[in-house]
Amino acid sequence: MSRRRIGFWYRLAAVIAKPPLVVLFKRDWRGMEHIPADGGFITAVNHNSYVDPLSYGHFQYNTGRVPRFLAKAALFRAPFVGMMLRGTGQIPVYRETTDALNAFRAAVAAIEDGECVAFYPEGTLTRDPDMWPMNGKTGAARVALMTRAPVIPVAQWGANLAMPPYAKENKYRFFPRKTLRVQAGPPVDLSRFYGSDPTPDVLREVTEVIMAAITEQLETVRGEKAPAEPYDHRKARANQRRKAEEKGSQ
Repeated sequence: MSRRRIGFWYRLAAVIAKPPLVVLFKRDWRGMEHIPADGGFITAVNHNSYVDPLSYGHFQYNTGRVPRFLAKAALFRAPFVGMMLRGTGQIPVYRETTDALNAFRAAVAAIEDGECVAFYPEGTLTRDPDMWPMNGKTGAARVALMTRAPVIPVAQWGANLAMPPYAKENKYRFFPRKTLRVQAGPPVDLSRFYGSDPTPDVLREVTEVIMAAITEQLETVRGEKAPAEPYDHRKARANQRRKAEEKGSQ
């Protein structure tokens, strides 16, 4: 199989999701020419709003190459959402268990079967105060080295302006209408890593290359320069704890 058919469930999801997206948002989509017409591939996408999976999914759907997302296993237990996720072929991720490996196996199998698998390498909504991509996790890098499939960096911006992440209260700002900007870039060159053992150091380096490619696309979308170093949430939390302890000891 060279590519996945869109199928009934994906078309049903589009019928449900597209009308409100068209009504509530304007669109600025770029780089569709970088989405492979055939064969399996990976997309690596930044994450800055609960709405942006719909934004990216709309963009990707219109290329004719629908993505299979890696989604939290808990979502598959929700009555309607779970039915839609299963019907559209999304891949459950069982975090903090040995079953997490099955997600990678399923992703590899999907790519080898000619499908697109979408990764959010950050693993969660960005914690960066200025909404730049954080340090990434190594799942996408691992699958990329196993399959040697093209890795397409995708940056998006705009959904976060309508629904900011981690807002302490409901701060929806749908009007005036925001523009959902999605831009795909050329495949990330990972050829120098092919044949390397997937050690933690190699996987981290591959992940850094992928995250840098996403950030480069987002710089173009935003018309701004990203910080020299990506935000590291663990370090930021450690610094906060240290400062709190120092303040408490005074």
